[in-house]
Amino acid sequence: MKISHALLCVALLAAIPSCGSNPRTLDLRLWSDSYAFRVTTDPRPPRALEPITYRIVVQDKKTGQPIETGEGRIFATSADRANTSDGFRKEKELGTYSGKLFFATTGDWAAAIQFRREKNPAMPLERVDWIQTVHPAAEPGT
Repeated sequence: MKISHALLCVALLAAIPSCGSNPRTLDLRLWSDSYAFRVTTDPRPPRALEPITYRIVVQDKKTGQPIETGEGRIFATSADRANTSDGFRKEKELGTYSGKLFFATTGDWAAAIQFRREKNPAMPLERVDWIQTVHPAAEPGT
């Protein structure tokens, strides 16, 4: 009995490090025809009635190189047709852009990114879509 108890303790201790949250596992990964997008939010998870900052890392899908001279936007629509959107701002990190969204309600929102490699209206915008779950606003003092 003592041996199986000891084995159980060792197994539990070995599992503890894997229970932590790895920030990379919380990234949303999306792909268009030409680009690979890695999307993170702050705060995480997104909450209603708070400005949510989205950081989007954009890479060339074939080469993996960061896209430094692009332009784009992020936007979302709720089931009851509320909308939120923002244009991308270039960040210091190569291939990184940001935008802020404000979700007026909780629930699932149809979210999307449109992006093109250069600030050239002749270049096509590529789009990726996902469902963004928005949680209730944080309680005051938490």
